[in-house]
Amino acid sequence: MADTNVATGLTVQQWDDKYFMEYLTENRFASEMGTDESSIIQVKEDLTKKAGDSVTFALVNRLSNSAVTGSSVLEGNEERMDTRSFRLYVDKRRNGVRVAEIDEQYSAISLRNAAKSVLKDWSMKDTESLIIQAMASINGVNYASASEAQKDAWLTDNTDRVYFASGYAGTDHSAGLLELDTSSDKLTAADITAMKYKALVTASPKIRPIRSAENGRMYFMLYVDPRLMRDLKAESSSPIIQAQRESVKEMENNRLFQGGDLLWDGVIIKEIHQMYDELNVPFTNVGDSSTTEVGCAFLCGAQAIGTAYAKRWTSKEETFDYGDKKGVAIESIYGIKKMQFGSGNSDTADLKDQGIVTGYFATTN
Repeated sequence: MADTNVATGLTVQQWDDKYFMEYLTENRFASEMGTDESSIIQVKEDLTKKAGDSVTFALVNRLSNSAVTGSSVLEGNEERMDTRSFRLYVDKRRNGVRVAEIDEQYSAISLRNAAKSVLKDWSMKDTESLIIQAMASINGVNYASASEAQKDAWLTDNTDRVYFASGYAGTDHSAGLLELDTSSDKLTAADITAMKYKALVTASPKIRPIRSAENGRMYFMLYVDPRLMRDLKAESSSPIIQAQRESVKEMENNRLFQGGDLLWDGVIIKEIHQMYDELNVPFTNVGDSSTTEVGCAFLCGAQAIGTAYAKRWTSKEETFDYGDKKGVAIESIYGIKKMQFGSGNSDTADLKDQGIVTGYFATTN
């Protein structure tokens, strides 16, 4: 068992509250998290106030009726607010470290400070991992664990929000991946525009972009791994690079943008390093001739991901070895899933992804 060495400060409750706020604001997806239905990652804490093992999200679609004008009667012509629900289950998640050579002068807060940086890094990575796995998931099943039959069923129900760079339009998931080759199916600016078109026009119901509080403009987010970002920047005569020179002002002082982000056609492109670590293995050699690497890109709008907390991250301590050593642990009860709605007769029949267009592209390591 590895030991860690010590440092000071607050009450345990204050420490836990500060830890949770830092965890929320410093994680890679912080700017996309919010509590309302217009957030890409919608966060609910309902279970912190009452018992239960799940939280229900109301999924909201865009209104499409034209305005009732002048003296025309509105009563009886109201638009039906077509909402469905998504149930998200939570579970306990925790980790801990042991701190060596403790004597009586060290307070409970000193113990926690000694392990804070590694525990916070772990908890943020845990959350980021759950978000990435959720984006790629197949009807609630992690992609790597999903069967070919499950992938085909998901593709059948989501053909209006899945994009193969090769133009494949069938419902055999593995056949679509096999058509991807590195000569013509790497990520380009045109692909991003095509994915946005799917979200706004082809998808039924349409996927809602989010609105920037800073400039009032509407955006989608596109999450890519480092290989796809490299391919995008390397596109011959890439319009992406020129577009960045023209959009510097738009990106300044806007919380949706972070260092390294690109902007194209109302889509903010974000490189997520951990996506490669999380998704590389199940997409190895599944492209052309079963020797081509495939990378995923997730174009996200409102209510793409749901996050529910039944218990915020809290800390605990334990004494070992006749009082010579102490351990510090953090734990939370929460869950993260891709939001889905039933397109059939119920909330769980013929599931569609609520706020994501999934793209598949050929790439190289």
